[in-house]
Amino acid sequence: MRFSVYQVSRRGGREKNEDRMGYCYTRDSGLFALADGMGGHPEGEVASQMALQTLSAHFQREAKPRLSEPLRFLHDAIVAGHHQLLRYATDRALMDTPRTTMVACLLQGNAAYWAHCGDSRLYLVRGDKLVARTRDHSYSELQQTLSQVVPMNDKVNRNVLFTCLGSPGKPVVDTAGPLLVRPGDRVMLCSDGLWSSISDAVITDILASNPISDAVPELVERALRAAGEKSDNVTVLAVEWEAAEDLDSGTGISTNALGDDVFASTIQAGLGGDVGVVELDEAEIERSIREINEAIQRSSNKKR
Repeated sequence: MRFSVYQVSRRGGREKNEDRMGYCYTRDSGLFALADGMGGHPEGEVASQMALQTLSAHFQREAKPRLSEPLRFLHDAIVAGHHQLLRYATDRALMDTPRTTMVACLLQGNAAYWAHCGDSRLYLVRGDKLVARTRDHSYSELQQTLSQVVPMNDKVNRNVLFTCLGSPGKPVVDTAGPLLVRPGDRVMLCSDGLWSSISDAVITDILASNPISDAVPELVERALRAAGEKSDNVTVLAVEWEAAEDLDSGTGISTNALGDDVFASTIQAGLGGDVGVVELDEAEIERSIREINEAIQRSSNKKR
């Protein structure tokens, strides 16, 4: 398996960044995920971090080195994050539960699978075409769908979601796949800080016409400029499948040299006890990726 990945997260005009993102992989399977902690509820950064940690922990346990049922895994691991949040709130006697959205994509074999809860999105671009995009779990998106059947005149706030992780009710987790991927296909995960400021057409054009190492920062900067001083957190993670980019560039990863039980992750480990939420800047993310690549190289050299 070979892919290139690039990710950026910016605080925007908010007091803190409640978005989290990361990826983990084995020799035969790669998991990419993004969570957006929800404002208006306590500890959004804890919610997004805990959801990612739970997802990563389940992946490490089950991908040996591939998953037998990718869609079941995505659904169950995301719901497990929901239950972790409920337990966290109960253990600390919180009046309200930390909440987050989640979007995750699994690349395995020659197929992509994905799942989401809330309004963090996945875009899949092939050539210059948008092949797939998740549909938000928001009342505005629901209204747009229903208006095609029953006319609806009242507008609703796009920020109002009808499901998320950490809510009192059972979360809605939509899954999709398998979709066969081709060399050069690009998958992008993003928080609503991006797509609320930039149209799908612009996102597709920039992602299709630039290397992901250029497209991701360009998209983030455009979103920040468009939203101005009140910009939301803007977080983007993009993956190019079987990328032609030089693996020495720091964005390229080949998993072919990994052993059956080797697991690599940029998601901070640690579940149970107090959850430590660490702000990762771009330099720390790049250093983490570099360390993973160096470990892969050492493993490859030992086999020669």
